Amino acid sequence: MTPPNLTEADIAFVKSLVIHQDEAIIAFNKPSGLSSQGGRIKAHTLDDLLFAFARSSGNRPRLIHRLDRDTSGVILTARTKPAAGFLGKAMMGRRFRKTYLAIVTPGAPEPAGGTIEHALRREEIGRESYMRIAAPDEPGAETALTRYRTLARGEGAALVECSPQTGRMHQLRVHLASLGRPIAGDVRYGGALAVNGVAVPRLMLHAVRLSFPHPDGRTTTIEAPMPDDMRAVAQALGLG
Repeated sequence: MTPPNLTEADIAFVKSLVIHQDEAIIAFNKPSGLSSQGGRIKAHTLDDLLFAFARSSGNRPRLIHRLDRDTSGVILTARTKPAAGFLGKAMMGRRFRKTYLAIVTPGAPEPAGGTIEHALRREEIGRESYMRIAAPDEPGAETALTRYRTLARGEGAALVECSPQTGRMHQLRVHLASLGRPIAGDVRYGGALAVNGVAVPRLMLHAVRLSFPHPDGRTTTIEAPMPDDMRAVAQALGLG
């Protein structure tokens, strides 16, 4: 890949997102609106911006996983090829523990906590992809499991903590919508753009915590604080 032309502002921006780094990894607090990789919008993706950390050999950190463009929070990269291999195997072995925060409407899920286990199937409409609930034996269906619990209730909304046990595209968004509690701001899956007069500026989904085996042998946990825009919505709805 040819390195993109990064400006000083680009480099300063991506360096401002770093929340942890050591010899093996760099973790970022990705803002909503920044594509992880391969976005169709003509703007730098996080993958492009990683050239700001390229070594003299030209090798840049490698993304270990992705977040949806509109989802904020912890995203992990490996600084070396051995670290990327180690973390990739750990990811495939489901040794990563991901925790998300979501604001859902029109209230808390019923029950307030539990497990959602619905198979998901990818569909294509034009250039858009989305997921839908599918029968487990349907061609193309993939198993998907999410654990969740309600942290706070407000007027017409709730703050929910979610832990996906599988890594399907849009899994949390579709699973919460299947309970009749879509994520606020998630137009694709029925989320509201305003709740009780409070405007919802974007998808209210944040990757707050990531725990994983580090290449040096220890278990590492990295957290990203809830961003200001999501915190403001939560507070306005009595959730924080």
